[in-house]
Amino acid sequence: MGKLRIHSYFKGLFICFIVVNEFCERFSYYGMKAVLTLYFLTYLHWDKDLSTAVYHAFSSLCYFTPILGALIADSWLGKFKTIVYLSIVYVIGHVVKSVGAIPTVGNPDVHIALSMVGLILIAFGTGGIKPCVAAFGGDQFDEENVSERQKFFSIFYMSINAGSLLSTVITPILRGDVQCFGGDCYALAFGVPAALMVVALVVFIAGSSLYKRNPPQGNILLEVCNCIGFAIKNRWQRRRYEPQRKHWLDWAEEKYSKRLIQEIKMVLRVLVLYIPLPMFWALFDQQGSRWTLQATRMNMAFVRMLNALMILLFVPIFDLIIYPLVGLCRINITPLRKMAAGMVFAALAFGAATLVEVNVVKTVVDPAPAGNCLLQVFNLAGGDVSLQIPGSNPFPEPIKYLQDPPKYEMLPLKAPSKMLKIEVTLNGATSECQHIFNQQNSYSLIVFSETTGVQCKLVSASENGFLNTLPEAINLTVGDVTFHVPSGDMSPNKTVERREYAEVSCSLESKECSNVNLGLLDFGGSYTVILMEEFGKVGARKMEDVKANNVHIAWQIPQYVLITTGEVMFSITGLEFSYSQAPANMKSVLQAGWLLTVAFGNVIVLIVAEGAGLEQWKEFLLFAGLLLGVFIIFSIMAYFYTYVDPDELDKIYAGDAGKEEDDHDDTKKKTKDIQLNKTGKSTRL
Repeated sequence: MGKLRIHSYFKGLFICFIVVNEFCERFSYYGMKAVLTLYFLTYLHWDKDLSTAVYHAFSSLCYFTPILGALIADSWLGKFKTIVYLSIVYVIGHVVKSVGAIPTVGNPDVHIALSMVGLILIAFGTGGIKPCVAAFGGDQFDEENVSERQKFFSIFYMSINAGSLLSTVITPILRGDVQCFGGDCYALAFGVPAALMVVALVVFIAGSSLYKRNPPQGNILLEVCNCIGFAIKNRWQRRRYEPQRKHWLDWAEEKYSKRLIQEIKMVLRVLVLYIPLPMFWALFDQQGSRWTLQATRMNMAFVRMLNALMILLFVPIFDLIIYPLVGLCRINITPLRKMAAGMVFAALAFGAATLVEVNVVKTVVDPAPAGNCLLQVFNLAGGDVSLQIPGSNPFPEPIKYLQDPPKYEMLPLKAPSKMLKIEVTLNGATSECQHIFNQQNSYSLIVFSETTGVQCKLVSASENGFLNTLPEAINLTVGDVTFHVPSGDMSPNKTVERREYAEVSCSLESKECSNVNLGLLDFGGSYTVILMEEFGKVGARKMEDVKANNVHIAWQIPQYVLITTGEVMFSITGLEFSYSQAPANMKSVLQAGWLLTVAFGNVIVLIVAEGAGLEQWKEFLLFAGLLLGVFIIFSIMAYFYTYVDPDELDKIYAGDAGKEEDDHDDTKKKTKDIQLNKTGKSTRL
């Protein structure tokens, strides 16, 4: 009894070291990513397209490098040393990234170079240790402790989300609320994750005396590839004059041990099961892209940590309540059945997202059909104006001075492009404007008065931003976004954070100006702000081009509940399944294969998002349908899968090692004789 208590104590202790290490590492990773896109936009001054491309390239690299870490761990250094050495690379990457965020260090080219070097080192560090930490934790449990190992993977997954939850709250605060070097403190925002990664490394090393370490088995991947290649080649050469064998890998028995062949069979069976899995991740990872964009058009701040928070709640609920209750109903819930059920929940989540999207887009201005365009009018002429457009009369009533246009009006063109003459009447005097309109576009017509009469200016709706009627150029800073508006011109439309802007700083070319009150810029709204002189100060008249969205963010909760349920059943189970079905010398490799499914899932998103060109709700529905199709395929594959116990190989082949070696040598001799007989140079009697 005393031994059991001591054993349990030490097991709990080394679990704490590994879990705390993972918590700190995930805080480090997600904390850095939480401000990475803003860093590209506001510090390196990249545009949105380049920022997005580099962000996703970095994310993909983080999920392709695990295969490298797995090879180093299983073939050369072992898991413990691989984690330690690559964590040092990880820390160096964070430090380089933080130094690159210090404005006084070099010029912009140096900042970009340091940032890219730092991100590459971080990608190799985080990707390299990803498959090793989970597999190393699983190594601490014997096969008779299967239930304890399953609990470990649940706690391990909870630590990932706890780190993610806290970092996505704390790091943006460090960036925005703490000022350094005269602006947002990105150096601190990146420096704190670097410090957490140092803590993760120190904590992991502190428990080194308690860990159970399995030695590396040599270059196992090369041996596996050679074995597969030999089996294919041997089968091709000898299939005509030898009887068929039970499995195509059995053709490698002349050169490789039966144990290795059996281990490869186990790994290949699991890898084949992995083929449909990227589709789940294609849906899951859209929480950070499509769902975020959906939330920005809804009425309330988007809670980025919603999924991580739910994971912390759902994991104990499933482990302590739901799974035991299902077990009491005598339902055999195997790992593959859990994963299949997780796919269904993820598909349902996208069904819910489709319904939300349909309601969100109701407030968005629909594009004009072919042969038509949309037009609204801003009257800056100083009095009421009337418009006459030949062939149509979309503005029958006079337009009041500084009137906020109620909506875009349909303007028939009956052609892809057409020049229209617009008659504008002010105080009984009529002027004529001519402009070219293109079909399916939206326009704003600005009517203003000059000494020569009424003038018109036509701008595309995408250019609606600040309209400067002042005699000189003006600069404004709205949140993190800066606008430069020349006199008599309009600034391009830019996206800003939803909030109340009571005091927007501004400066004229000749002097500073008092703060401008823009009021609330709400979710999903699109605004044109007319800057004009009022009582000797700069005043702002806000026009609402597209009404703010009134769909509450709470409508996203059902889809998050469903996707988190799917994640608990799919991701945590898949992590433990990958470990349990892998031979001892290939556990990290199989963990890396599991992580590669995430990388390929992101590739699917890029292909569909860029190639399909669908409306967002149709795209959501397409993904849901694709995952349900993959669910059917995976369920059929899972039905024919036979679970294995890798440790049984030790019992099967331990006593036969010497005999197998003798048989192996004898088989080699027979193979050589057969090959000689085939060439006709010798005959075996």
